[in-house]
Amino acid sequence: MATPTSINPELIEALKRLRLGRIAATLPERLVLADKQDMPFDDLLLMILTDEIARRDNTAADNRAAEAGLDPSMRLEVWDKSAKVSFEKRVLSELVSLRFLEMHRHVTILGPVGVGKTFIASALGHIACRHGYSAKFARADETLKRLRQSRFDNSRDAEMVALTTVDLLILDDFALEPMSKEESKDVYQLFLERTGRASMIITSNRDTAEWLSMFDDMLLAQSAVDRFRNAAFDFVMEGESYRSRLKPTIDAADPPPASPAMKPRLHPRARARRRR
Repeated sequence: MATPTSINPELIEALKRLRLGRIAATLPERLVLADKQDMPFDDLLLMILTDEIARRDNTAADNRAAEAGLDPSMRLEVWDKSAKVSFEKRVLSELVSLRFLEMHRHVTILGPVGVGKTFIASALGHIACRHGYSAKFARADETLKRLRQSRFDNSRDAEMVALTTVDLLILDDFALEPMSKEESKDVYQLFLERTGRASMIITSNRDTAEWLSMFDDMLLAQSAVDRFRNAAFDFVMEGESYRSRLKPTIDAADPPPASPAMKPRLHPRARARRRR
């Protein structure tokens, strides 16, 4: 089998100058495969370039997900299907298609504590990143706190622009507690500016009808919630807590970690006698 050392060093240098240096890592095995299958040169070249395109796409998607603040472990492909959590698979399939993003629609993910709402919201964020969309994941209370603080350093406009221009905004745990007058205005503006222009995913333990009582101003509440609710897909989750499946565990088959060597601790009086 070919090895990396069998590749012409000048070829590796040329690949690096063209910023294609990572091709060198898989080139030997691709050459062996091409030789075994008697592959035409253009097919070999296409395979090598397709590998590089896929690698760059994956790297770009990972970078977008990291910038969005998405948990890398919350991807749909690692969802535990044995979890006793129920939801409409038809609705999930529709959301995974990302048509809601194309149509600038919203998504509400509703359900009791711990059923995996954050997981599904994050997983949809990862899918969006893989398809070239920009995203931002944030807890709702932290977002409102940043907007509140931005009033004191004149950065509110910049903060609001960042929240309204991203392709997909994910707000986790919305309406946990009543909002102040300023927070109610911020949510109203956010809902107003994003509805019809860009998509949001909001997770909440409360039904959208209960959101009204969380606003300080009922008129703002009715206008904001009505705009959002009528432009949103509802995804309802029920069942047992999913969080226990994310809890770190220690495999019983794994040997215990070696303890660092510990020197016996001497009583202060014994240490004093030694110094004498």
